[in-house]
Amino acid sequence: MDRRKFLKGSALLSGLLTLNPVDFFANNLEDIPAPKKKAKNIIFMVSDGMSSGTLAMANLYSQNILGKNGNWMNLYQENKVSRALMDTASASSIVTDSAAASSSFGGGFRVKNGVLNVGANGEKYVPIWQKFKKAGKKTGCVTTVTITHATPAGFCVNSDSRNAESEIAEMYAEIGFDVMMGGGDEFFNPLKREDKKDVYALYKQKGYQVLKNKTDLKRTEKGKKILGIFNSGALPYSIDRTHIPTLQSTPTLAEMAQTAIDQMKDHKEGFVLQIEGGKVDWAAHANDIAALIHDQLAFDEAVKTAIDFAEKDGNTLVIITTDHGNANPGTIYGADATKNFNSISNYKYTNEYILNAIHPDFNLQKMKDWIYETNSISLADDDAKHLLSFYSGLEKQEAGIYNYKKLPFKAYSDIQKKHNSVGWISMDHSGDYVEVAVYGPGKELLPAFIKNTDLHYLMLKAAQI
Repeated sequence: MDRRKFLKGSALLSGLLTLNPVDFFANNLEDIPAPKKKAKNIIFMVSDGMSSGTLAMANLYSQNILGKNGNWMNLYQENKVSRALMDTASASSIVTDSAAASSSFGGGFRVKNGVLNVGANGEKYVPIWQKFKKAGKKTGCVTTVTITHATPAGFCVNSDSRNAESEIAEMYAEIGFDVMMGGGDEFFNPLKREDKKDVYALYKQKGYQVLKNKTDLKRTEKGKKILGIFNSGALPYSIDRTHIPTLQSTPTLAEMAQTAIDQMKDHKEGFVLQIEGGKVDWAAHANDIAALIHDQLAFDEAVKTAIDFAEKDGNTLVIITTDHGNANPGTIYGADATKNFNSISNYKYTNEYILNAIHPDFNLQKMKDWIYETNSISLADDDAKHLLSFYSGLEKQEAGIYNYKKLPFKAYSDIQKKHNSVGWISMDHSGDYVEVAVYGPGKELLPAFIKNTDLHYLMLKAAQI
């Protein structure tokens, strides 16, 4: 081989290998013709941390236990949407966090993990909901975690830290978004904030109606901005809300989504709304199969809410996706796999609730009785002893994201795996390509493979802004 050609080829190959591999897959939406019809409204739906296995198992549960196909899967089956795979990498890693992922959608640029729409040299990328607000549209976000959390914040603000939730709460008020609903009382309540500032009062001064429970949600004033904060921290998991009466005053994701749509749908210039199933991600971090499936199903009900409106309206673009995978759960081959998986229908509570109720004074029989009562699992003595060892101090406490009480999530999910045939690869995010479904005017803009940043420009092009 000619030495000059070899060196030139080697240099090219070396350069290619140092690039982020996803750069090869960027799409130039300028080359795609404008949509046939302008999108007046946009609903952007994020099932946070939804690996493909999560989508599959939720639909399998819906078919086997509820006797119906899921709403998301119906869109595929009825060929109503454009469909793509999406690369979710951030500027700093092939495995993103939610802040960088939302910034890709929200700011149109990849940023490092942990920041919101701030570039490597301090660039401030204008968040997309601010762009649409400037264009005259109403803007909103609803979520099952804190409203100041990374995914809603990535569409709304710039911040050097996703953890600056107290400051983000104030930013929302200053910018003046129209509907913001989720959890996070500790970032608004003067009795819980470190600076003792009454952020609820700030919103009321700016004309917001402040909602605190499901009853308030049913009494909203038309034309008035909404701040709905329904819990301290995140909202309850769906399965716990179903079985614990004291949690039933909090609204579901679909109920919040419906209220947000009703509040903004008559605006002349249209609206944009982000709907996040945030606790799907938290359930994956905890390897909690009941929490995961039921929150994914709750997200799927919100999909129905959005699509039902979009079908009647005819002017609404709906994007349904996730920001990244998490823990990559899936069903495992075996003679009893179907029976084992279906046994999840006997689970009454999340693992968080079950493990929180265990105390060091539990004896072996009490532990076995509690697990049978809540999961219909007959624990072997060795498994019961192993679980008890985390409470007696014999085993080191587990750490992990959102595991504030150091509960033995992994140990228990490993025990459950013997009974439900569901396995997990980790307790953290993954870099898998993920699903994107697009319905309505502008769906033809979606290529078969995209980068996460492409959705930012797709929204702008669909709305012709």
